[in-house]
Amino acid sequence: MPHCPDAHLDKASLRSEALARRAALSPEARETAAEAAAAHALEWLGDVKGEMVSVFASFGHEIPTHPLVRRLRAAGAEIALPVVLEPGKPLIFRLWEPGEELVSSRGPGRFVIPAPPETAPAVSPDVLVVPLAGFDARGNRLGYGAGFYDRTLALLRSAKRIEAIGYAFAVQELPAVPAEAHDERLDAIATDAGIVRPAEE
Repeated sequence: MPHCPDAHLDKASLRSEALARRAALSPEARETAAEAAAAHALEWLGDVKGEMVSVFASFGHEIPTHPLVRRLRAAGAEIALPVVLEPGKPLIFRLWEPGEELVSSRGPGRFVIPAPPETAPAVSPDVLVVPLAGFDARGNRLGYGAGFYDRTLALLRSAKRIEAIGYAFAVQELPAVPAEAHDERLDAIATDAGIVRPAEE
């Protein structure tokens, strides 16, 4: 994967552009898009009965994930949520049982994100649903800059086969996202407009 010397600068600019588009969506448009994206994601994933699927708990202007969680549970999947241990380390995942109340957990940077309680068992996901700031048609993901998912995907993929599907609004698609050596590509991206399947290089 070629290294782009101006990748950090380019990514910051592209991230701002994609996040501005995302923030401009109305509440009604967000909910409608979330239902459509959930349907597309389930269609791409196929039979998930008995699989452990990690889904992020959306916050701020992120695409709502509750429609996806609802469909995954109805299809027989078990749900996990990511937990930040400390900066620079991979994420861990805790089982989220139906009806279990989430608690505040340290997220990236100064963020606080919902997560299962510490008493919930740690699990290894079969499918990772990944949040995106932006993405391109080649499956390159633009995250929030902390590298948690790149480190986590690299670790998980070194141990077993895992599906990684990005999850975002269609308005977050960019013409191209600079690729760096440490960036982990996605197997697909589910949006309200459909599935983006990475092009082979």
